[in-house]
Amino acid sequence: MTTATVLIVDDEVKLRALVRDYLEREGYTVLEAGDGRRALDLAWQAHPDLIVLDLGLPGLPGEEVARLLRKAGDVPIVMLTAKAGENDRVMGLRLGADDYVVKPFSPRELVARIEAVLRRTRGSRTVLEEATSYGQGRLRIDKERREIYADAEQVELTRMEFDLLAALASRPGRVWSRTELVGRLQGHTFEAYERTIDVHVKNLRRKLGDVPPSHLVVTVPGVGYKLGVDRDVDRNA
Repeated sequence: MTTATVLIVDDEVKLRALVRDYLEREGYTVLEAGDGRRALDLAWQAHPDLIVLDLGLPGLPGEEVARLLRKAGDVPIVMLTAKAGENDRVMGLRLGADDYVVKPFSPRELVARIEAVLRRTRGSRTVLEEATSYGQGRLRIDKERREIYADAEQVELTRMEFDLLAALASRPGRVWSRTELVGRLQGHTFEAYERTIDVHVKNLRRKLGDVPPSHLVVTVPGVGYKLGVDRDVDRNA
C-alpha cells in the first residue's frame, strides 16, 4: 500500500469524491480543493506528493495555479481538462504538467497514471533527497525526519524556522523575496506578514551559529534572502 498524499483540485464535488474513493482504495491520503486559491493554500501547507489539477477552475485559473506551483517547487502535476486538442495538451505540458488527462476519463486510468508519475518523479527525486548536505557538510537537512544539523550538531528549530530554511535550501543561491517566502510558509501573501520573515531569519541565524562573513542565510538588500552555500555533490553517486 502506498503512503503518498494526493491533492485533488476540481470544482466538481462529485468528480472529487469519485477520484478520492479510487485513490483511498489504493491506500493514498487524499486532500481536496474546489478552487485555485484553496489549492495553493493546501499545496504550501500540506506539501502533497502529487496534485491532480483541473484547468477549468473558478476564480484563479488552473493555468495560473500550475504556473505558481512550478515557480515554487517541483511537485508532480497531473492536469485534468475538457480540452482534447493537441495545442491544449502541449500548453499543459509546457506549463509543467507531468501528465495530461482529458475529461471524461476512467478513474482507474487516472490512478494508474498517478502511480506512473510518482514512480518516475520519486526515482528522480531520490538523489535530491539524499543530497541534503550543504557547504561541504556545514549544513545538513533531513526533510523526512525534519532535523537540522549545523557543523555536525543537531539544532532545534520551530516549524516555521525549519520550513523557512527548507524553502531556501530547495534552490541554493536563488534569491527569495519576503512575499515569496510568506507564500511558501503561510499559504498566502498578506503584506502584514512579510516582516515576520526577518524575525524568523534572525532567530534561525542565532540557532545555527550563523555569523559573518560566512552566513548560511544571506540577506540580499532590497529583495530578500538566499541560502549562501551550495548543495554538496555526492561523490559516490
